[in-house]
Amino acid sequence: MTDPQSPVDPAQQPPVPSAAPAGDAAPAAPATPAYDAPPAPAYGAPAAPVTEPAAPAYGAAPPAYGAPTDPGAAPAYAAAPPAPYGAPAPGAPVPGKTLGIVALVVVFFASLIGLILGYVARSQSKKAGVPNTPAKVAIILGWIFLVLSIIVGIILTIVLVNGAIALQQLCDGMEPGTYPLSTGGTITCG
Repeated sequence: MTDPQSPVDPAQQPPVPSAAPAGDAAPAAPATPAYDAPPAPAYGAPAAPVTEPAAPAYGAAPPAYGAPTDPGAAPAYAAAPPAPYGAPAPGAPVPGKTLGIVALVVVFFASLIGLILGYVARSQSKKAGVPNTPAKVAIILGWIFLVLSIIVGIILTIVLVNGAIALQQLCDGMEPGTYPLSTGGTITCG
């Protein structure tokens, strides 16, 4: 049988001599271990602490091929991802935040104006991609106060109209002039 890679028949090849003659050779030495074993401590002596190489930091990239490794060096971390488009940088003022606070204060005195300012502040913050809690609170309170002021306005209008009608009915049969009331006040009919 011949090897397709080698044209020479293995039976025709000369024998390869061994590294050492069998008769003159010294006994083979035991194989050395792949690491240096620590010496055994003497009886009663404290054992030397075994130090192991430090484990790589969690998340740290392995060193590049051929790059020296320094166990004392701080691990390299990746840079923080950039802020989304339109969002303010950390520490920068939030657009609409001040206007939201102004809207929250104004809504207690003029609900409609505070409501409008709250919507403007919220839209500015929404364009920047950040939440604006004072603007949301101003919008909610603005609607509540606006509805309450409409209800109070309707009630006051009803009371004033009824009072004017009662006064008119009281003065219908009287001549124009000022008349004393039994409660101590006066009424003027005209």
